[in-house]
Amino acid sequence: MLDTPNKQKSHADGKILQEIIEGVGIITFNNPDKRNAMSLDMWEGFGAALTELRDDPNVRVVVLKGAGDKAFVSGADISQFEKERHNAEASEEYSKRSAAQRALFADYPKPTIACIRGFCLGGGMQVAMLSDMRIAAENSQFGIPAAKLGIAYGFDGLKHLVSLVGPSWARLLMYTGMRIDSREALRIGLVERVLPDSELWGATMEIARTISGNAPLAIQAAKITIAQVLKDAHERDMAAVKNIGTACMDSEDFREGRQAFMEKRKPQFKGR
Repeated sequence: MLDTPNKQKSHADGKILQEIIEGVGIITFNNPDKRNAMSLDMWEGFGAALTELRDDPNVRVVVLKGAGDKAFVSGADISQFEKERHNAEASEEYSKRSAAQRALFADYPKPTIACIRGFCLGGGMQVAMLSDMRIAAENSQFGIPAAKLGIAYGFDGLKHLVSLVGPSWARLLMYTGMRIDSREALRIGLVERVLPDSELWGATMEIARTISGNAPLAIQAAKITIAQVLKDAHERDMAAVKNIGTACMDSEDFREGRQAFMEKRKPQFKGR
């Protein structure tokens, strides 16, 4: 396990918080008065935090969570719509400025976990679905209310929704704007695990610490390969799959893993 000091930082006037604990980067959506609704400044602060944690060699996994106990992210900050998303042209400009952050997260090289408590709606669903895995509290609620607001949910967001729950459930959620609870979300494959509220953070951090203690190159290989599996055959970058596989087999970590196994001790991986 990495012995990394706790480093705290904030972005977007304190509405995005960033820290590092034991090799785990933690990003907190910190707008509890609005149930962590995302403003454009928060999207840009989210991107800044992701970039710093991506570039920190001591960080091996990133966890996302919402401040307070009411919401992960309850969606976009609708109070900004009249100024920044009042018509198609303004909405296009808004989307361009937030799209860079979504693209950064979509192609993130390190494992990511969404720790979901309370409301996970609209843009919050997009953040959660872009994460590698989703762990939710029993009191969580999920939904995409685009049909109730008269807006179109983007292609990328719907692509991820369909990949997780299938087209029929995607249609039901989108056409009705309905909310579902954690039990239903688990049943349809939207989340991977549901836990009592009191156990959520501890269980999430235990998974994160386990990932952090494993071989980074092997995890990167899994992430790259799974991403290629999900693409159509003609779009797959099989060279990338081969290259990361070769890097694993030639790595110091592979030698360390074998040696630790033989010596019956816990391996100390360095990511090279």
